Amino acid sequence: MARGGRGVPGPRVAAPAPAEPGGDRLKRAISSRMLLAFVVGDLLGAGIYALVGEVGAEVGGAIWTSFTAALVLAVLTAFAYAELVTKYPFAAGAALYANRAFKVPFFTFMVAFAVMASGITSAATLSRAFAGDYFKEFVDLPIELVALVFIIVVAAINLRGIAESVKVNVVLTVVEVLGLLLIVAIGVGALLGAGDANPDFGRNLDFKEGENVFLAIVGGTTLAFYALIGFEDSVNVAEETHEPRRVFPRALFGGLLIAGILYLLVTLTASGVVSTGQLAGSDGPLLEVVKEGPFGISTEVFSAIALLAVANGALINMIMASRLVYGMGRQGIVPSPFARILAARRTPFIAIAFTTLIAAILILTGDLSTLADTTVLLLLLVFTVVNVSVLVLRRDPVEADHFRAPAIAPILGAAVSIFLITQTEGEVFLRAGIILLVGVGLWVVSRLITGPAKPVDDEGLAEDPAERAADDDPEPRG
Repeated sequence: MARGGRGVPGPRVAAPAPAEPGGDRLKRAISSRMLLAFVVGDLLGAGIYALVGEVGAEVGGAIWTSFTAALVLAVLTAFAYAELVTKYPFAAGAALYANRAFKVPFFTFMVAFAVMASGITSAATLSRAFAGDYFKEFVDLPIELVALVFIIVVAAINLRGIAESVKVNVVLTVVEVLGLLLIVAIGVGALLGAGDANPDFGRNLDFKEGENVFLAIVGGTTLAFYALIGFEDSVNVAEETHEPRRVFPRALFGGLLIAGILYLLVTLTASGVVSTGQLAGSDGPLLEVVKEGPFGISTEVFSAIALLAVANGALINMIMASRLVYGMGRQGIVPSPFARILAARRTPFIAIAFTTLIAAILILTGDLSTLADTTVLLLLLVFTVVNVSVLVLRRDPVEADHFRAPAIAPILGAAVSIFLITQTEGEVFLRAGIILLVGVGLWVVSRLITGPAKPVDDEGLAEDPAERAADDDPEPRG
């Protein structure tokens, strides 16, 4: 689905237009079970299909250790999101929290831009994954050519307009889960001696030769984390969820538990059935598991499942990135031409062209692991801000009861995020820095055109909780 583990997210961090007095609010249509399915769908994404081998190249056969470390980081940051979304149950996510905590328009913009940029880098990552070994099961063409054609096709679909629905999301999530369950079944079969497989599950305890074990795990964690991002998108549907203050913590942590268990089973299987070198040499690593495992599963069928997951992820990321640029153009945060729409299709063609151009440049200048690392770096910066925001906003009490994270969780979440940021290679820092400088340039140009930015008030991002006491789905007060 999207990114490493993103399904169909709600509108990312784009600020909704202020509600007019007496105007309609978003309909609360998402139940607790639907929210859990949404989180699981967000998490179970294309990253696990593309990056198991890349993680193996960093850590060795003990791939599961890096995924476990990534899961711990995700849980720590989920504590921060659980507190903030139940305290401020509105759309806009990280941008809302940064604005509430720091009230600096430029900083709020850069947080929103970082999330948008992470969507573009993720789409570029998935474009190269699409063009790799899974696609070569059908046609063998140069990766850059296929990836560029793919992102242009994604742009064309985006330009034409996309009618997303929960039913489509559920179907795609089910297909993707079935693909991962096939891998787990191969592992169970190999362990039980089925077929001609010659498994060695002892590889799951092997680390990269000549590397410090801790540093090897850390090196793989940043890549593994790519497969676990996505849970943070769910906060953007808070206004459409029944009793968000009650159900969000369970959905966030339940979704992470389900995805974490499935990912660990998949990584244990991959390393047990296929040699680390073979996994590391493939950008379709789970296809190698299908080839080596028992049961004679068709590689074309499994490749089609993987391509579906990757393609859907890239499309959703580009839709959301272009809509965020469009939304910022409408609000005058970036130059107004970005808000222009194609009259016949009512789609933001300038924003789509801009985000597609950046994605194309990234495709031509980065490989799979570098682009994935760039995506993670951008989100680690955002996660650091969110974890710090929890602590700052403890000084902003609200009337309603809400989830309260253990004080140590956001501290550790911020500390671990900063530590992983410091472990990032210079090339990835340079790439992310250039992308963020584009955001700074857009901000400067917009300020030259429209004048100094005005302080962003709460209405620019969400209604104040106190003003929403009367609600179509009232919640008990503390």
